[in-house]
Amino acid sequence: MTMLRVHDADLHYQVRGAGPFLLIAQSGEGDADRSVDLVDHLTGDHTVITYDRRGLSRSTGTAASVRQHADDVHRLLAHLTDRPVIMLGQSLGASIGLHLAMRHPEQLSLLIAHEPVSPWLLPAAERDRHRTELAEIRALYLESGLPAALKEVARVLGITPPGAGGGAGPGLTPPGAGGGAEPGLTPQPMTARRRANFDFFIRHDFHAVIEDDLDLTGCRTRVLPAAGLTTPAAVFDRRCADELAALLRTEVALLPGGHNGNLTHPRAYAARLRELLRELPPAP
Repeated sequence: MTMLRVHDADLHYQVRGAGPFLLIAQSGEGDADRSVDLVDHLTGDHTVITYDRRGLSRSTGTAASVRQHADDVHRLLAHLTDRPVIMLGQSLGASIGLHLAMRHPEQLSLLIAHEPVSPWLLPAAERDRHRTELAEIRALYLESGLPAALKEVARVLGITPPGAGGGAGPGLTPPGAGGGAEPGLTPQPMTARRRANFDFFIRHDFHAVIEDDLDLTGCRTRVLPAAGLTTPAAVFDRRCADELAALLRTEVALLPGGHNGNLTHPRAYAARLRELLRELPPAP
């Protein structure tokens, strides 16, 4: 098992493939194995890095701010390469990527920020409403348990229930061929490890998201805001992507599926990623 010591935590990480480095920072309770199907479709032309965020699965460590999570990624990348890499950040992974983009622009040639969960991007009233909403979901989890909390997570993020088309459930078991998802997906059952990961995510990382703040003024990293084709326009994560695009004076890139399109449509998602990388103009 490949581990790296970062201050007060040990990070488990995996490196697969050949070609330019591509780091995938996962959403929610996702660990290094979360997007295994997507990674399988990217390793032919990229060296793909995935890792267990601190507190999840094989990594150790206690609660951390989003900025501290970004410092973990900084140290992981510094351990692996002295060249800038492409980073695909999913949800919380995108929020982490935005901090890394500001603090260590030399490490990233491009950040694809897929539906960041960053309330600070939103206008004040909307920001406060969503911070309160996240705090209420955390309290619901602590009082009523995971099933009740996951229903609210799905509502807030606009995640379509399995079989209803386009999206994955909130990290439970990706659907098969039904509902528009691609066939042959790797099962992700609710194991004891995943329940523990959800506990850490909701108990600690929700608080980190609520407290998070960042000023992107002067950002020198190329950032591409992204969203799922089927993510509803009015939900929290899509609104964050739209506001990020407005801040950067660019457009939101659309990818197959919804918030979890990397899980439900890995083949099409990988193909669209390659298109986006080919279409980008040369860096100034």
